[in-house]
Amino acid sequence: MPILNWLNRDKHIRAAEQIPYRLLEPQDDYSFGVADTSNMLVQGDNLDALKALLPYYARQVKCIYIDPPYNTRSAFEHYDDNLEHAQWLSLMYPRLELLREMLTEDGSIWVSIDDSEAHYLKIIMDEIFGRKNFLASNVWQKRYSRENREAIGDVHEYIFVYAVNPDKFKKTRNLVSMTEAQAKVYRNPNNDPRGRWRSVPMTAQEGHATPEQFYEITTPSGKTHRPPEGRCWGMAKATYQRLLAEGKIYFGKNGDSQPNLIRYLSEVPGVTPWTWWPSDEVGHTDESKKEIHALFGKVNAFDSPKPERLMQRILQIATNPNDLVLDSFLGSGTTAAVAHKMGRRYIGIEMGEHAKTHCVPRLQKVIEGEQGGISELVNWKGGGGFRYYQLGSAVFDSEGRINPQIQFANLAAHIWFSETRSALHEKADSPYLGTHNGTAYYLLYNGILGDKRPDGGNVLTSKVLSNLPSHDGPKVIYGETSRLGQARLKDLNIIFKQTPYDVKVR
Repeated sequence: MPILNWLNRDKHIRAAEQIPYRLLEPQDDYSFGVADTSNMLVQGDNLDALKALLPYYARQVKCIYIDPPYNTRSAFEHYDDNLEHAQWLSLMYPRLELLREMLTEDGSIWVSIDDSEAHYLKIIMDEIFGRKNFLASNVWQKRYSRENREAIGDVHEYIFVYAVNPDKFKKTRNLVSMTEAQAKVYRNPNNDPRGRWRSVPMTAQEGHATPEQFYEITTPSGKTHRPPEGRCWGMAKATYQRLLAEGKIYFGKNGDSQPNLIRYLSEVPGVTPWTWWPSDEVGHTDESKKEIHALFGKVNAFDSPKPERLMQRILQIATNPNDLVLDSFLGSGTTAAVAHKMGRRYIGIEMGEHAKTHCVPRLQKVIEGEQGGISELVNWKGGGGFRYYQLGSAVFDSEGRINPQIQFANLAAHIWFSETRSALHEKADSPYLGTHNGTAYYLLYNGILGDKRPDGGNVLTSKVLSNLPSHDGPKVIYGETSRLGQARLKDLNIIFKQTPYDVKVR
């Protein structure tokens, strides 16, 4: 597959590997609402933050949405959107790599972009996520009025969508609500108490028909019908008779037409999403500015927010309540605010000070029940909470030694991820971390067995081994050193790894 090349590409595509794992330190002063919540707001560079989150959330995120800098050569107050092209590519590539590792098997990533970098973004996303996993380039009509300042007016942006597994995504994605324009074909000329309906042709192609799909139908007027040549009825005779008894077959206003199936509007769960997203359905830039002005006033408003209805459309398609949503370019906090109102869990990452000046107060207002944006549409009344975090110390120093501030649970999560490439679901509180693909993993560190002596609980001895949960299959045990010889380790099906030397630093 062709790849995109740029200055220092080889260096920058390895940037994610070079970033150290860092701790996430909770900041109670900026957290808000109920304490028992998994919602997170992280302040810090998103490359560092994603690497810090990876041991805990790898393959756990159902939907990622990002609205990265567009590289439009424009001046923005809250972030630099004037990166040189190669710098922009170098910014995006490692972040997209880490984001890919976060997604579930049926997960998807949605990226807003405009023409400035859209075509280059498509190439690097094809490389990172796989060209076969590209789903759509949705076109969002961001303006409802004509743009006359340029030679050709700019009225749209794109939202690229990739899935980890398109087949699994298709099975789990949701339909979108039908608009009144789409529903206008549903009428109720006969005042049916079941509501508005439309007639749907009852015939189907003959190709895979069964004998039960060829029969004669007599209309209320006495006229008879058989399927046209090359076609059959779309249902067996028994099904037709049941639907006829239920009043769900329509023979035209004179009662003599070829039968049609009656489909009620109330029976239609929605429509398949498509790539054209008009402003009257999902909002526009004027709407998003009004939303942000209502929250912060015109002086401190964020420059380029997205409307809440746009984010609602994405989350409606890609997620269900309690699914985990991630936005690593959080901006003014729209993704987190909409996810909160829609009952999704979320992680938002923002580097600048407006993590505190915009994202925190916005989410506080959501929790207090603010009624802007989609609040009325989803019947939002308030509640919930979020925890605020900042990036802390690196797990390892420059020489690969474990930072003495690191607690057992943090190192356990890191080791589990480095061995299994998956997140440790429960907070580790014993040497046994879990079993993956038949191999059990253990960590002896920080006196987890209650013996803090250097030659005690952190060292694998016969006594320590006897206190570890048993496992019949292969075992990987991390510790300071082992008092068991290689022959005995092999006999016991144990691979011993020494901390910190055998712990992957990056």
